[in-house]
Amino acid sequence: MSSHYLAPGLPMPAPARDRLDAPFWEGLRDERLLLQRCRACTRFQWGPEWICHRCASFDVEFAAVEPRGRIYSFERVWHPVHPALKDQGPYLVVLVELPHADNVRLVGNLLGDATQPVEIGAAVTGVFEHHRDAEPPFTLLQWQISD
Repeated sequence: MSSHYLAPGLPMPAPARDRLDAPFWEGLRDERLLLQRCRACTRFQWGPEWICHRCASFDVEFAAVEPRGRIYSFERVWHPVHPALKDQGPYLVVLVELPHADNVRLVGNLLGDATQPVEIGAAVTGVFEHHRDAEPPFTLLQWQISD
């Protein structure tokens, strides 16, 4: 029995060719959520860019933030479009807003019963799902409803 939320066979996530988001993926492997922050104005942003979206500074870094937030939006997927998921459905995809990181929003799966009621604004906590047997190994950030 797999401990992974979705069926195997999906494309593996990898840093972009320019490696700009590599610290994000490396952080997930170490069970840390690293998001891009501007050193000049101290604001967080996502997705990563070479320049700050707010003040146009090139002085950006990755900083650790708590993997917790609130559901901003969601979709219950009944008819997966990827062939690897043809026998799996439904599943829940959430857009999570991180109030403590300038309201950056991240997409991920919501763990648990795929038919559970989902409330906009519900508190969620990040769960690091390791795929250590993959080549190369990777980790996904999934979400679960907080107690």
